[in-house]
Amino acid sequence: MEGGASHYNPRTVEEVFRDFKGRRAGIIQALTTDVEDFFQQCDPEKENLCLYGFPNEVWEVNLPAEEVPPELPEPALGINFARDGMQEKDWLSLVAVHSDAWLLSVSFYFGSRIGFDRADRKRLFNMINEVPTIFEVVTGNEKKQTKEKPSSANQNGNRSKSNSKVRGLKGKSSKTIQAKDEEEGLELEEGEEEEEEDEDEHGETLCGACGDNYASDEFWICCDMCEKWFHGKCVKITPARAEHIKHYKCPSCSNKRARP
Repeated sequence: MEGGASHYNPRTVEEVFRDFKGRRAGIIQALTTDVEDFFQQCDPEKENLCLYGFPNEVWEVNLPAEEVPPELPEPALGINFARDGMQEKDWLSLVAVHSDAWLLSVSFYFGSRIGFDRADRKRLFNMINEVPTIFEVVTGNEKKQTKEKPSSANQNGNRSKSNSKVRGLKGKSSKTIQAKDEEEGLELEEGEEEEEEDEDEHGETLCGACGDNYASDEFWICCDMCEKWFHGKCVKITPARAEHIKHYKCPSCSNKRARP
């Protein structure tokens, strides 16, 4: 296999992220600027083919690795077979989705092998999450999200100014939980201990409706009666609507009150 990937051995979060970005850049080039060449190489008459991206931003269409188990997780197998059975844009989108999944598997394979702890894994994911997915780039969704971002940011700014009860994390006196700003990115030195405490404190919180765990990227609201926490989507409460609720009662508590 070309590209010199087999000898690359990242050791730190930054190096694994650099590996991710290089592989990602190579695959994006194959699916966009080099798409005609990529299309021709994915001949359905050939054997199972995979799309590889390498740390040096080179891409390659090749047969899967022969060794079992392989040195690294393998990309989706047989991408060439579906080429002529669907619209080209749909086929490229399908390859993009599988490539996104492959990149994550490679990055977290490195993380497991190196022995990243919880903070390192979280840091790596946040760094990866800051860049658009290959699927978003190939389908053009990246541009749409970029246009929508300013209005979303303004809404969040107005929300936190108008209502001090709206917070990013579950506090003792807070009424709602909304998505926390992901500021970790490349810097984790300050606030790392505080984040760890937040995760420990709120990680076991369960939604009173669906039973799922607390996640900092979702909007939550607490019932003033039973003091249970709920996903906003589970009780059909949006952050905007929560702004105007002084005392929230969950559906269960509301029903109890209504009974004779």
